[in-house]
Amino acid sequence: MGNLKIAIVHDYLNQFGGAERVVVALHETFPEAPIFTTIYDKDGMPSSFKEMDIRMSFMQYFPFVMRYYKPYLIFYPLAIERFNFKGFDVILSSSSAFAKGVKVPEGTCHICYCHTPMRFAWRYEDYIREERFGPIIKAMLPFVIRRMKNWDIATSTRVDYFIANSGVVQERLKKFYGRKSIVIHPPVDTEKYLPEDHNDDYYLIVSRLNPYKRIELAVQAFNELKLPLKIVGEGSYEKELKRQAGSNIEFLGRLGDEKLSELYARCKALIFPGEEDFGIAPLEAASAGRPTIAFRGGGALETIVDGETGIFFDEHTVESLKSAVRRFEDLKFDKEKIRSHALSFSKKAFKEKIRRFVKEKYREFKRVSSF
Repeated sequence: MGNLKIAIVHDYLNQFGGAERVVVALHETFPEAPIFTTIYDKDGMPSSFKEMDIRMSFMQYFPFVMRYYKPYLIFYPLAIERFNFKGFDVILSSSSAFAKGVKVPEGTCHICYCHTPMRFAWRYEDYIREERFGPIIKAMLPFVIRRMKNWDIATSTRVDYFIANSGVVQERLKKFYGRKSIVIHPPVDTEKYLPEDHNDDYYLIVSRLNPYKRIELAVQAFNELKLPLKIVGEGSYEKELKRQAGSNIEFLGRLGDEKLSELYARCKALIFPGEEDFGIAPLEAASAGRPTIAFRGGGALETIVDGETGIFFDEHTVESLKSAVRRFEDLKFDKEKIRSHALSFSKKAFKEKIRRFVKEKYREFKRVSSF
């Protein structure tokens, strides 16, 4: 973009999900921008990241940090604040916890694409319940989290302009930081996920297998429904989910784009049991012309049209999900109408919006700062 020198900052690059897909799109929008992050798992991330200029913090050299990154919680703020951005015109942070806390040189514009304010600080009770920590960690966490929340609030003032990934996050930015923002939904690679003529009889989950994703609801529901369910993804809760699952449930691990695209296109429907701030999987399924059965809450309310691109269930219970699946079995959906809906969330649209926003806000920043 002209001669602007831009830096991209992301919390950590040790697993690939929706937030990391945003990083990929940001890099494609600004290919000359280096990516700063606390830790980077070269072997665990897609090979495309090896072509990027990725600059890690001192945490990269901590023992076993890729596997046990959560116990190092107290070091992330320091690691983010140690980066030197002298000479950059724009810092574009992609943040769900720490990246927005970078120290910004005078005269540098900081734009934050916020996936959510620090979830473990602002939804602490949910975090504790879902992560299932032992008694020692539970006893120590309140003190640590209190300090993190204070840091989170204080560093929100380091951001000049916020972008929220959804209306849900926009409301949180206003409530927790007192900051205004615009919404730019995350990108969907609509050219990667395409419809097929044939559909199979299995249901599909594509998700990190972490406790807050509520995958156990789907496992229990499909155990009882005796319907085929394929689960794509990896995570800390994987062993427990496999222990719970019956023979009709298949765990496929992490898959390449080609196989994942095929699974989306041929599934009966995607199951989306958690409450996400946005949630990219329903739109990837929609791009392939397939509907979603989702919990009625969070970002799903912005991405799913009830009765047209999917249906909702209202309670986080096995019975509520089972009832929705039974109801879905009697419904029919239009593949082209579903895909048309997904196209409004395309990567092309995202990149155009980001490019325009950065250009406009940098000009505004320079104009205001010159007074």
